[in-house]
Amino acid sequence: MFVQKKKVCMSMLLTLLFTIMVGATLVEAAPTPAAIVGVVDVAYLLNNHPDTPKANAELKVAQEQAKQEFETKSAGLGDKEKRDLDLQLGQQLAQKRQELLKPITEGIASAIKEVRAAKGLSVVLGKNVVIDGGVDITSDVLKKLTGK
Repeated sequence: MFVQKKKVCMSMLLTLLFTIMVGATLVEAAPTPAAIVGVVDVAYLLNNHPDTPKANAELKVAQEQAKQEFETKSAGLGDKEKRDLDLQLGQQLAQKRQELLKPITEGIASAIKEVRAAKGLSVVLGKNVVIDGGVDITSDVLKKLTGK
């Protein structure tokens, strides 16, 4: 009788171990939920941002000032000095452009993060790098930027 109980206990133990091993294997093999990818057209957002026209106007004024400064200062300069002056003014314009775009691009990035979190997206990629698929959140981001 003791031997028979021992056999029953051993068979139950083996069954339990087998069940645990199979269960662990199934859990490991279970597919993980797919990442939800959002896509956004950053160029569209930049062109339609409410602050872009003002930044473009300021940049145009700076370009005109640089052109006038070049015409004034370049009179009587040699070719090398003219190239140096042109390079210097070009660098100043590039810096001004960065200065004007920084708050706009930071606002876009912030709005993208907010929409990504609200929609439960795993990642957001630029529309220009996605060939097919993804959830387009461009209009949602633009609404957040414009408040409309």
